[in-house]
Amino acid sequence: MKMRATEFVSSYFDAWNHRDPVAVADHLARDGLYWDVPENRRSSHDELVVALREFFSAYRHRYELIGEIVEGPATIAFQYRMCPLDCSGRRGGPAQPIQGAEFITLHGDAAATIHDYYELPATGRTPGKAQPVSALPGRGKYAKSGLTAAQLSAHRQRLETVMVSRQAWLRSDLTLPKLARLVGCSVNHLSQVINAGFGMTFFDYVNRYRVEHAKRMLADTSGDEGAILNIAFAAGFNSNSAFYAAFRKFVGQTPARYRRTRTDH
Repeated sequence: MKMRATEFVSSYFDAWNHRDPVAVADHLARDGLYWDVPENRRSSHDELVVALREFFSAYRHRYELIGEIVEGPATIAFQYRMCPLDCSGRRGGPAQPIQGAEFITLHGDAAATIHDYYELPATGRTPGKAQPVSALPGRGKYAKSGLTAAQLSAHRQRLETVMVSRQAWLRSDLTLPKLARLVGCSVNHLSQVINAGFGMTFFDYVNRYRVEHAKRMLADTSGDEGAILNIAFAAGFNSNSAFYAAFRKFVGQTPARYRRTRTDH
């Protein structure tokens, strides 16, 4: 039975409030990633533990949920407040609370991805007032989109369904407008969902699926460079150069080298 969203979030907040880096990171799946979107940094389980140890040694905060938890079949979204604590552990001090939002994709009871967005409070902002997702860092161009956290989560869920169930990324002619029609939302809203929900551009988002498909094919296939080119086209890429560039970006090595590491046993 999958852990309910409220249980996951409660456990997650408890780990942050106990300043336990391992407990926080343990909410990730084995291959899960934590995305610090404002810092444009992705961390695996072990990398997150190292980063949080440094963070917790330098800062003390109390983490509080703002509003309701938005839950989908395999997604969780919520807003939070990070309140600075004084040396005695009491809330307060000269620093102002930081507000943010997290979008989590689940794999079973663990998180496949955690996208964390946050911002420093603006001068004159009413303390404790939850900010719309469109006001989070890096989304100034979406300020008038009107998307709420619930709507953003719903669009994201439909997008994931289109990408996973219908494998839209296999279409080499896939564009942002075409994908928006499949999802059933405007181009601007889809652009926001990809940027805010996944911390990447449309092309990186689509190519990530293509690269994962190519990785599976490379691990099960042997052959010459021509076979690798066939894999590129089969994964949805329309050129060899685009395939190699995307593969190196997401995997850190060429397709040929990746296949050798998987088949030379």
